Amino acid sequence: MTIPFQINDTIDERRSIRSYQMKPVDRLVMDAVNEFAKTMPVPFEHAVEIRFFHADPASSLYPFMKSPPDNVAFLAETDAISLSKVGFVGEMMILYARSRGLSTCWHGYYKLAELERLMPRLKEATMGSGYSTEDIRAICLTPLGYYKDSGLRLMDRITKKTFSHKRKELVELLENRDDVDRLAEDVVYALDLGRKAPSALNSQPWRFGFEDDFETVVIAMPQGYRHGTWEHPNVDIGICACHVWLGLIERGHNPKVVFHEDSGRAVWKISL
Repeated sequence: MTIPFQINDTIDERRSIRSYQMKPVDRLVMDAVNEFAKTMPVPFEHAVEIRFFHADPASSLYPFMKSPPDNVAFLAETDAISLSKVGFVGEMMILYARSRGLSTCWHGYYKLAELERLMPRLKEATMGSGYSTEDIRAICLTPLGYYKDSGLRLMDRITKKTFSHKRKELVELLENRDDVDRLAEDVVYALDLGRKAPSALNSQPWRFGFEDDFETVVIAMPQGYRHGTWEHPNVDIGICACHVWLGLIERGHNPKVVFHEDSGRAVWKISL
């Protein structure tokens, strides 16, 4: 499977950006991002909808920041697997956008009424029978734009210093710390990319287990895990799974991916 961007470099360069120039994305770049959204290589079937829309600086869409003109919403049902697929698919698109020089930021919190104003078709998906796993919802958004390196608010500076770069060591993310000495070099490489995945408030909810004599990586939240404020941490698990899958591809493997739900958790298994 061909990935149309440099995997390691792009993951290392990706940051959650909250300060943007108020200008639209270059037309050729936006055309390329649109095309990638339609054709991106992912190792499973999915029904995640990637919907592009426009906003303006006066929009109250995002907390603590002004919206650039170009934005994306990721829509899906709200069962554990669908949410986790949002993370995987959305991160693929975000990484591709980064490779084209664009800045992004995962947003799970936004003003629904404002999004419905900016994207009127959304109302059909978010209204009606109430919130259930059979409803299609805008799970997360991201701006698409160009970084503005001046005028960062205090919140941006705190977030950049506290959340953007700090990651737990790999051994802290293993279900069994003793496994660290039994992992193949390629698996360690992929897991290192996995631990660099973004997550809500940098919570890093994933834990890595292993099957098939360490030939299969198992990625899931711990049993009973609850995030204090973010209601869809399975999205974060999908983002991490995306990074691990990409890491194995970069090392020359053709990894197989399966997943299942276990007590509200999305459990991903990625095999060499």
